[in-house]
Amino acid sequence: MSTDSAAAAQEPDQEGDQQPDRPAVHAPPPGLPALFLAFARMSLAGFGGVLVFARHAIVDQHRWMTADEFNETFALCHFLPGPNIVNLSMVFGSRLRGIAGGVAAFTGLLLPPTLIMTVLAIIYARFGDVEALRRILAGISCAAVGLLIAVVFRMMTPLLKRMDVVVTILMLGVFTAIGVFRWPLQAVLLIAIPLSIALTYLMRRKVAA
Repeated sequence: MSTDSAAAAQEPDQEGDQQPDRPAVHAPPPGLPALFLAFARMSLAGFGGVLVFARHAIVDQHRWMTADEFNETFALCHFLPGPNIVNLSMVFGSRLRGIAGGVAAFTGLLLPPTLIMTVLAIIYARFGDVEALRRILAGISCAAVGLLIAVVFRMMTPLLKRMDVVVTILMLGVFTAIGVFRWPLQAVLLIAIPLSIALTYLMRRKVAA
């Protein structure tokens, strides 16, 4: 076998080594039925809160957003009035499929648990005093706290990887003000939001210069 033939035979292997089979960062935008079903599954799995399962589905499973994009979108929804995850469903669905996508995600998020909770409320009204049921609910609440702490650490990972001192100080400052000193949330946000926007603007101007 000639040298050229041997090199040609080795080229497919080299391409395979250089391009491993990895999923793309962004998957194709889902259709309306896929949006509805995805958020319906999140809501049905979301014991103690949907945020954990929403991040897993959107970022890890379907790869519709990167971790940074999810953090930025959730941060926006966190500062809007209303439940954060409901805001996220509308913003996320509208971003991918317009108003119809927002409605599909919103309906998928709320319709299944609304039907289930209506039935459970009827049952709880009759059997809510049962001691075994109270213990079950106490156990579920503990698991919900653990899930929330886990997703908070996962959302912090992109920020910690960048080792941005200003962002870290701002994050710790908001946590200390609300979690330790128990300052009113509205007052802290009135200071933190303009400050974070101004710092981000100055940092980007410095990088561009």
